[in-house]
Amino acid sequence: MKVLIVLLSSLFLAEVSFGQVDDEWIKKAAVDRLVRYTKIDTHSKEDVEQVPSTPNQFDLARVLLKELQGLGLSDARLDAEHCYVYATLPSNLTEEQTALVPVIGFMAHVDASSSVSDANVNPIIHRDYRGGDIVLPNDTTRVITVERNPNLLKSIGDDIITTDGTTLLAADDKAGIAEIMTAVEFMLKQPEIKHGTIKIAFTPDEEVGNGPKYFDIKGWGAKYAYTVDGGQLGELSDETFNAQAAVVTFNGKNTHPGYAKGIMVNSLYAASYFISLFPEDMRPETTDEREGYLHPYDLTGNEERTRLKVLIRDFDMTGMEEKGEILREMKEKTEKKFPKVRIDLRIIDTYRNMNSILEKYPDVVKFAEEAMERARVKPIRFPVRGGTDGSQLTYMGLPTANIFAGEENPHGKLEWIPARSMVKSVHTIVNISNIWAEKGTGS
Repeated sequence: MKVLIVLLSSLFLAEVSFGQVDDEWIKKAAVDRLVRYTKIDTHSKEDVEQVPSTPNQFDLARVLLKELQGLGLSDARLDAEHCYVYATLPSNLTEEQTALVPVIGFMAHVDASSSVSDANVNPIIHRDYRGGDIVLPNDTTRVITVERNPNLLKSIGDDIITTDGTTLLAADDKAGIAEIMTAVEFMLKQPEIKHGTIKIAFTPDEEVGNGPKYFDIKGWGAKYAYTVDGGQLGELSDETFNAQAAVVTFNGKNTHPGYAKGIMVNSLYAASYFISLFPEDMRPETTDEREGYLHPYDLTGNEERTRLKVLIRDFDMTGMEEKGEILREMKEKTEKKFPKVRIDLRIIDTYRNMNSILEKYPDVVKFAEEAMERARVKPIRFPVRGGTDGSQLTYMGLPTANIFAGEENPHGKLEWIPARSMVKSVHTIVNISNIWAEKGTGS
């Protein structure tokens, strides 16, 4: 066994070398895929029990299944009930070497945020960007400014992909899908790049928190994994928010407004008062870095019944508990002011900060950092002010870090991504695969 480990380590000390021709091929392949994928409407939907929450996610899943099969990944399959795509890139090591290297996986999600429409997306490729603000052509009130997007200055001379100003681009996470697919194709074309067994997966419903719900961890077979779902170039995350969702229901009593005196109890007044109590220094728009928040984001109702949905986020569980207590205090104050309104507060766990698990498996992050450095990308250790599929998968027994896909301004019409970031993401995926073959025998 020790002889095999030494032999394996000695075989792969040379870094993967990407030439100009390689990068031109990677750029074209990745960008072409992104453009094709973004034209498929895959928005997910909240408050739907089934997975996937929308049937249109199957449209992209079927495309990906066909492409994986076309690349020769013979075990590629689609979960016809829940819209997961699975495939394997076989090891190109010897049988003895393959047995020593952990199976790793790469995944991205097919669904797009429903915050802005991703139907009829018209991607625009701005060739050889020369600097300055980018005015989006089909809604000229939408402008990607250098002031608010300083990374534009790092993209001069590059191609930049944007929306036309009327929809999402949905590079979150179709860029990640395109990069994984391109990395797989590149490794198949370059068999001299050594790697162990690589698992590929594309998941539904990440944007609504249900991506891992029916994920077949055991059947997939990876020991460690990476979601390609981060933002700007170099992003590397092994830490996410803890997340809960609060549902506050205000129950009043309705009657005909012409004869309502002494009878009507209007739940909307209580809900409005409750909303006024949210601390100003705990809002998403007033917090950053490691600060958590309380975020009321959905309000529906009438005189009889009003429902408010609230996001609770913090990196530490003590902060989560404090925010839950704030909501309970707000409920008590509102009940005192509106004693005839019955208020129900329900707090639901969504996902946990994955750092407490990932820190037990340091190679997962260490090898990703080295992969970026080999790609001449400076790693940016970035605690995700949100969550990924990896947050839940890590707690389900699959340690999963998150690496950059390259997009900026996700979930909005000002979304953009530099082609160079996509190329570097492909480099990083290939390098991670090679480094695990080179160094992962003791993991």
